[in-house]
Amino acid sequence: MQEDFLHYIWQHQYFDKTDLRTEDGQLVTVLRPGHRNPDAGPDFLSARLRLGQVEWNGAVEIHLRASDWHRHHHQTDPKYDQVVLHVVHSADIDVQRTNGSVIPALALAARLPAGALAAYEQLREQPAGVLLPCAPLLPRVTELTRTMMLGRALLERMEQKADRMAELHAQLGQDWEATAWHALAAAFGFKKNAEPLSRLAKALPLPLLRRHRHDALPLAALVFGQAGFLTDEPLDDYSRELGAEFEFLRHKYNLHGTALAAADWNFLRLRPANFPTVRLAQLVALLHARPTLFDALRTARDVPALEQFFTVPLPAYWQTHTRPGKPGKTAALGKTSVHLLIINTVVPLRLAYARSLGSPAQMEAALSLLDSLPPERNHLTDAYQAAGFRHTCAADSQALLALEHGYCAPRRCVQCGIGASLLRR
Repeated sequence: MQEDFLHYIWQHQYFDKTDLRTEDGQLVTVLRPGHRNPDAGPDFLSARLRLGQVEWNGAVEIHLRASDWHRHHHQTDPKYDQVVLHVVHSADIDVQRTNGSVIPALALAARLPAGALAAYEQLREQPAGVLLPCAPLLPRVTELTRTMMLGRALLERMEQKADRMAELHAQLGQDWEATAWHALAAAFGFKKNAEPLSRLAKALPLPLLRRHRHDALPLAALVFGQAGFLTDEPLDDYSRELGAEFEFLRHKYNLHGTALAAADWNFLRLRPANFPTVRLAQLVALLHARPTLFDALRTARDVPALEQFFTVPLPAYWQTHTRPGKPGKTAALGKTSVHLLIINTVVPLRLAYARSLGSPAQMEAALSLLDSLPPERNHLTDAYQAAGFRHTCAADSQALLALEHGYCAPRRCVQCGIGASLLRR
């Protein structure tokens, strides 16, 4: 058993209250269990209890064993002096506040509902490799409960992404155009090369790129040179021209020591279409074709408009090369990649901007883009779909991924609406 189960039991008061007494014999009446404390300090704040004939307002701390109070060093922490009741599974010792006064203990071991405890143990005992611990019990859960939990998980996931976008915006001096550039650059790396592309965006400030956005050659020279791909002996006229242009620009803008190395990029187990050099060429084409990034992404009416924004032709050279001087057939950004960029970058960017304006309508419009995109397909979403979860659009995919990463994988079943429903039953 974990403490989270006792938290759930106390929060919802799912235990036998018949002749409820503390370990020292005081009759307990719970007038208000309190609210969960997300920060440091006691587990529940603003509880209202009657112990014997005295009414108390204060905090409640929860442990599996009363001795955990000392293991967590609460006896020396003044924040825990406000605790008026120590709720435990088993009361093995008495505990005190910093002034030495004893805190009444309420032991719940003999008062837990057997069905809830059995369901909790069944969920917790599923092997780590099992994606969905409640799969055998899902037929007991109503469709409404599933839908509500998925909606909650989706909002939590998108809020987290918007939070990261807002942090980036703050780091970049409240500049939304620079935020869009940095976010898009990292996103063009997808999973394998997001980190080096994020570093490249820092090595290439947007004002510098804007000076050359109308001329493809210096733009490509800056991007590929700062990425570290122009240090080898040129293999053809174009790469030689890029190298010479970068040398000129490097001295002009004093870019010495800021470039990445070719070894920083990941090519292993990637198809040529996903090579970082191809992604850089696609990013260069986008910067060259779209004079503004944020305004265009912010004002795009719908998914087709965003697809059009990302659909730009590659220069002729990059249609036949996968690296500078290395022939190979490539193509413009594919529709699946465009959809991932919309899901992981455009929607959080627009959501963060709408939050900064305090505009619920724009927040709703940002989230509604997910309803118009096809669902993502991977082994995680396939497993949830096989278990009976709806999976018809990108909003469903994001909700299922949020459920897996936020609740199922860490076994936070009692915080999940689906798990809580099973425990109540």
